[in-house]
Amino acid sequence: MTVALGLDTSNYTTSAAWFDGEHGENVGKLLEVPQGSLGLRQSEALFQHVKRLPSMVDGLRETGLPQHLSAVGASTRPREVEGSYMPCFLAGESQAKVMASLLALPFYPFSHQQGHIAAAAWSAGRMDLLDKPHLVWHLSGGTTELLHVVPDGVNVRACCIGGTSDISAGQLIDRTGKRLDLAFPAGKAVDGLSLQAEKRENFRVKVKDSVFSLSEIENKMNALAEAGTTPAEICWYVLASIIGAVEIATEQALAQYPGLPVLCAGGVASNQMLRQRMIQRCGAVFAAPRFSTDNAMGVAILTWRTYKKEQL
Repeated sequence: MTVALGLDTSNYTTSAAWFDGEHGENVGKLLEVPQGSLGLRQSEALFQHVKRLPSMVDGLRETGLPQHLSAVGASTRPREVEGSYMPCFLAGESQAKVMASLLALPFYPFSHQQGHIAAAAWSAGRMDLLDKPHLVWHLSGGTTELLHVVPDGVNVRACCIGGTSDISAGQLIDRTGKRLDLAFPAGKAVDGLSLQAEKRENFRVKVKDSVFSLSEIENKMNALAEAGTTPAEICWYVLASIIGAVEIATEQALAQYPGLPVLCAGGVASNQMLRQRMIQRCGAVFAAPRFSTDNAMGVAILTWRTYKKEQL
């Protein structure tokens, strides 16, 4: 049996996963962020990853990790583009390389974004998407990109064709959470509060060629808070405005790439309202909630696919 191990040390989560071609498991834990902060310095994120990775791998054994591994992979950069780099990924990359060297196994590097795409496709029951062109929304704490994705051997190659021109959807949600004194990351709390809103309004974001700005929503959010608007109504306003922009950008992209499936990945993609509206609007496919947020499953999947290809 071929079993791949994957590590991912993103700006938010330490995670490890295994995959055997059909089944797999992921163990992950959010980084500890002080109350009132909007993230961590890279040096602190790297330090936490180094401390946590051994316990993540130990936890992975409890999920039924097979005894014999065939290959090891890790996310080594945020995106598969020139100049994409964050020090936090050094933790997973270095430990994966050490394991691979000691066990005389091949090591395969991937981008964090490629891992998100693979994990989303697998958890949605649509592994077939990895072998044909499709559109992907990568909606996370640091990324709001609409991607045109094509197969690249057993991997995928993503080209950004739209998304935000300034702050990401995740940043806007976390800034909303900070304004409302919610814990970081604020996605789940903002999502839950929004469902309690009685007055449900939104801002219509201008979208051109699938590109839009979210900074004006932030300004509106701050103005609502200063005017005494309820937290629930502020949360609804922010989420509904983001989702409206995503919907319009998707429609514009589908006019350029008619008939392509739309896959949604990243932590923001676990939002309930987004899921409901995108499924209704364009039949979008979503990652299972536990595989929407940062995880190493996609890295393990791509590691498994690469190893199997090289054995042919």
